Amino acid sequence: MGVPMSQQLIKAGYPVTVYNRNKDKEEELKEQGAATAATPAELLQQTDVVIIMVTDDNAIRGIFSGDGGLLQGKATGKIIVNMSTVSPAISKEVEALCRQQGNHYMDAPVSGSVKQAETAQLVIMAGGDHDVFNQVLPVFEKMGKMALNVGEVGSGNTSKLVINTLLSFYAQGLAEAVVLAKNNGVDTAALLSMIGNSAIGNPFTKIKGDAILNNNFEVAFSLKNILKDLRLAKDIGLATPMGKVVLNTFEAAEPEYGNEDIIAVVKHIEAKK
Repeated sequence: MGVPMSQQLIKAGYPVTVYNRNKDKEEELKEQGAATAATPAELLQQTDVVIIMVTDDNAIRGIFSGDGGLLQGKATGKIIVNMSTVSPAISKEVEALCRQQGNHYMDAPVSGSVKQAETAQLVIMAGGDHDVFNQVLPVFEKMGKMALNVGEVGSGNTSKLVINTLLSFYAQGLAEAVVLAKNNGVDTAALLSMIGNSAIGNPFTKIKGDAILNNNFEVAFSLKNILKDLRLAKDIGLATPMGKVVLNTFEAAEPEYGNEDIIAVVKHIEAKK
């Protein structure tokens, strides 16, 4: 996600400096005109706005508090935007540390996958001070089709966990529909065509329906990451009937299918029929 998002900013003419633990990805952006920083602390010193896109809370702690982390940067008045899908709690924790450092923090996770990042069609949900949001809004507008300030710090993270909970419902629901139809002699392609042309069709059912038809479970959004997000949602109060069901399903599917795409849950459900 971070590479295509950075590419949008480079195309828009922004001076972009990158730090990535994966030096191959860093080199790809360097070839397109980006500068590089040796550490997050150095990145903070070289830029006005720092954008973070990593996997989980542990990675956030490393970026902020690890060796050469952002909290070691000798700079004030900077804006740090965390676009990762992480817990509201970690955002509140690091926001307080950024404030002590003299810098501003926003959580601003995105809804959308690699394709949306490549076409600047992400939906961005930001938590934090509205004046800070307005300062970074022009940057958001180069990466996404919508950016909203949804409340105080942590609200963006909460919104993303809510959306991903619904995403898990879609994935399991589509998988169960396909398996039920197949078990009763209904052609999968015909079923997906009917869904796509009905009131319940949406881009997700189209994209993941095609993945099922083509037996293509290459990762766009991994099954292990939706499980990570469901566990974070549970931490903030997800205890509804469907919430419990999808959490149990993805926990059971993760050992075998965790490194595949979220819609690989169809293989788990089919194996359990």
